Amino acid sequence: MPIVEKLDEYGKGAWIAFAVLGFILFWPLGLATLAFIFWSGRMGCGYAGDRYEHRMSRLQGKMDRLRERMAGREGGFGSGFGGWGRGGPSSGNRAFDEYRAETLRRLEDEQREFHDFLGRLRMARDKAEFDQFMADRRNNPPANPPAQPDAA
Repeated sequence: MPIVEKLDEYGKGAWIAFAVLGFILFWPLGLATLAFIFWSGRMGCGYAGDRYEHRMSRLQGKMDRLRERMAGREGGFGSGFGGWGRGGPSSGNRAFDEYRAETLRRLEDEQREFHDFLGRLRMARDKAEFDQFMADRRNNPPANPPAQPDAA
């Protein structure tokens, strides 16, 4: 399309002017131009895959930095007065900092135990459902049994 290539050469301003001119001359032409501009990604919106890839790579980078920071806390930036211990920055009160670290550790343990409990509960429910299915299947044989080959 020579018009598209020419307008791309001039940039976004040319596309906007073309859309406005399209609305002035014949409104469906302006509407079609506007739809084309947005869905082709020429204005930085619409279904341009490159934009979403950029967003996802930025999000992935942020998640990686967060993981590094959290791993740094586990290893420790130094704990004690003025440092970043397990529970965040020091409050200046060692007794409170120790209490906070112990409480956070206890809560993490309880959370881990609760997730394990939920996993065992799901497994028990799945096993009960499967056992019920197998029992129903044993008690109700198929309506038309498979044909037996003749032993000749």
